[in-house]
Amino acid sequence: MQESVGLLIASARRRIKQAVLARTAAHRLAVQQFWFLVALRERPGISQVELAERVRSDAPTTSRVVASLTRRRLVRTDPDPHDRRRARLALTPEGRRLAEELSSTAQEIRAAVIHGMTEAELDALRHGLRRVIANLDRLEARPSRRVARAVRGGGKS
Repeated sequence: MQESVGLLIASARRRIKQAVLARTAAHRLAVQQFWFLVALRERPGISQVELAERVRSDAPTTSRVVASLTRRRLVRTDPDPHDRRRARLALTPEGRRLAEELSSTAQEIRAAVIHGMTEAELDALRHGLRRVIANLDRLEARPSRRVARAVRGGGKS
């Protein structure tokens, strides 16, 4: 019997999380905070929506993580000069220093994840993972059978 794809994905995610935590413990950063700082270093001045897309996070989580980094004075919000309704995210001098320090850790982890894989394997992996994400997005968009039964009056209360 082959291993479940979902369990393999969960295991890979857990190992990446462990690798980040082992290398960033001294900075007292959550894994998401680490990747947000790295993303802001790589794309300074992006909006919160753009950051969420870049790190594949939902809006509430992105908002919470940005707020926590702002409280730690690692990130600040600046007004968008072209759109008053939008704010741009920027690293503070302390945030920039920390993100610079963490960039080699991000590169090390990213390299370890794909070590020994060919370009064709990487393309296939990216394609497969995007399909998994799309499949789960479609699943979440449909009402569950349990909810549908309850709505029709067939579910237990």
